[in-house]
Amino acid sequence: MNGFPNCSANHTKIWSHYLVLALGVPQLTINVASIVFNCAVIFTRLATRDLHKPISILFCNLAVSDLFTSFSGFWISMLFITNPDITVFGSRDMLAPYALYTTSILSTIYNLVSIGVERYLAVAKSMRTRFRVARHHSVAVVFINWVLAFFLGCLPLMGWNCLQAERSVSVLYSPFCVDYLVLITLPHVVLAFLVPLFTYLRIIIILRKRKLRMQACGQATGTYKSAETQVARTSISIWLLALVSYAPFFAGVIFDAANQRCHVDLYPGAYIFRNCTATLITITCLGNPLLYTLKLRELGSKLRSVRCLSANRVRACAIENL
Repeated sequence: MNGFPNCSANHTKIWSHYLVLALGVPQLTINVASIVFNCAVIFTRLATRDLHKPISILFCNLAVSDLFTSFSGFWISMLFITNPDITVFGSRDMLAPYALYTTSILSTIYNLVSIGVERYLAVAKSMRTRFRVARHHSVAVVFINWVLAFFLGCLPLMGWNCLQAERSVSVLYSPFCVDYLVLITLPHVVLAFLVPLFTYLRIIIILRKRKLRMQACGQATGTYKSAETQVARTSISIWLLALVSYAPFFAGVIFDAANQRCHVDLYPGAYIFRNCTATLITITCLGNPLLYTLKLRELGSKLRSVRCLSANRVRACAIENL
């Protein structure tokens, strides 16, 4: 673990004002955009009463997880702009936003895995399994996901932090401990990459088998070919988005665990990289709704339908009053 026997305890200001603005303003902008977009997704799902399907519940919960990730990222960005040095040397003020950030990211990963498993069961139910995902199953999965995410994400608030112990403190995410970051990061990165890979590959294989079976019977296979192409494109997009967003963060944790240098010796390169990884994770919060929930054209049509429903209700109330 990290040890800093020769590091000075003099926490002087090391950040350049212009560098703070160059890193902080884009982070704030992307976080605000993600908050607005995910709020729009949640609003349209609730307003159109599109939660009767199990997958819709998971989609809406994914937007909630991304919303909390964006909100906590906005909180951290504000702390970074107002007092950037506490993001280097650590402070008790960083525990709560970091814990919420960790909880939200874990919930997002659990939701992505749950969506992949649900899609696999929905496609495979008519071939190998009789199990059908119902609405109460999705509600139970959402509840379990949040309980597990809150438990693991809030461990630093329960005492597993390095506010007092300097030996194993993280140099990138102080006052988190390095062993906590390794424990949280390693299994969840594997989970985020391997489970979606397995589920979506299995879906593609199942669709291809059905297409070949229908071809052997002389039936049209356009629907299965289109579905296979769409799933393949979505799977590639999911993998690329996960790779771009989580792989740099994973590399940062590995570097953190192997690092033996002081905080000031890593400025500014390592901390610029840290802030960029946070920005990439927020970009994922923008990309997830596009991949899983709503296309831009579909989002616009749903918002227009909500506006029409509101207008119709106003007219109905006016007629009733008359």
